[in-house]
Amino acid sequence: MLSNLNKYKVILGSNSPRRRELLAGLDVSFDVQVIPGIEESYPESLKAEAVPEYLARKKAAAYMDMVSHSENVLLITADTIVWTFDEIMGKPADREEAIQMLLRLSEHVHEVVTGVCVMTKEKQVSFSVSTAVSFTKLSKEDIIYYVDKYRPFDKAGAYGVQEWIGYIGVEAINGSFYNVMGLPVQRLYKELLDF
Repeated sequence: MLSNLNKYKVILGSNSPRRRELLAGLDVSFDVQVIPGIEESYPESLKAEAVPEYLARKKAAAYMDMVSHSENVLLITADTIVWTFDEIMGKPADREEAIQMLLRLSEHVHEVVTGVCVMTKEKQVSFSVSTAVSFTKLSKEDIIYYVDKYRPFDKAGAYGVQEWIGYIGVEAINGSFYNVMGLPVQRLYKELLDF
């Protein structure tokens, strides 16, 4: 139903297989182009809920040459964080950090915030969506099993809600499930209608 996008070559600037799957679910035809090594730092003064949107815009800026030299490119970039205990949890560096992250999330509610930037030569829109996720008590054995089998090192907070740990651990979600996967497709659909 996004026939207004037919005039664009839609580019997803993300390596995430989940984002590819979710964008495809909107029946949007797109290509994936990833610029490696985009630095993901942000100002210390930035409030946590603003970080993903800031990083999504920063990622989009890396594609500026490609977008500005074409009338018909529409770029989508995104970034996701987990926020809990007044701390941003990004992607774990290794197995031990993944285990420690999941031990901290056990029996607590955390926020998953995804920032999205949509950009053409003429227009740029960015937004963020927040979802509260409640985990039950996770045993260390379950956490180790999940980390060793699923290797969630490319996921903020060291988990994928659509994987085994989500099946056994998520008690409640307040907000968009797809946002927790990494792309708030309902809000993105509404934004894309205006392009």
